[in-house]
Amino acid sequence: MLKPSDKWNWYYSDDEGHLMMELDDNMLFRTNLSRKVLVECAFHPSSFSVDDASDYQTFKEHIAYLPLSEPRKAELALYCVAAKRFHKPVQPKSWFFSHQGQGCEPEMGDIVSLVNDINEGHFIVLDVGNNASLCALVDLEDFSLNGSKSLAFGQVIKVMHDRMACANHILTTDTIALVG
Repeated sequence: MLKPSDKWNWYYSDDEGHLMMELDDNMLFRTNLSRKVLVECAFHPSSFSVDDASDYQTFKEHIAYLPLSEPRKAELALYCVAAKRFHKPVQPKSWFFSHQGQGCEPEMGDIVSLVNDINEGHFIVLDVGNNASLCALVDLEDFSLNGSKSLAFGQVIKVMHDRMACANHILTTDTIALVG
């Protein structure tokens, strides 16, 4: 299992065109964040902070029950930390999703369901705003936004809360008592 370390370092790689993290001498992690979505501080090397480690732990705890392999869970948690810390502020793109009633009041790490005319997907909340939150896709299958655009595993989008339905229930395992 991957454990956060103060020896981890964030840096931007021109060769890769993405934000990277050096985990140790023999291991690099390539985030899914390209140059165009990064805030300015992402282009200066920085260490994995205490806040990053705390966020990593929070995301790991919330995705623990998702039907993903352990390496995929670690990958998703690192994608979440990177996006929360280094993704540029963006406007919501709620038009890709159907209205779902009153919406929910999500907290960081919550799993929410988003739907449109094409599909339904599950997302983890990364950064909560007053009316909209930055979310990352937790499903392995792509989520179609429309006929030509889609989101891949771990990619982020900002969505208004009235488009979200709470889906934390998919993380619980029901205990059934057998009575004889």
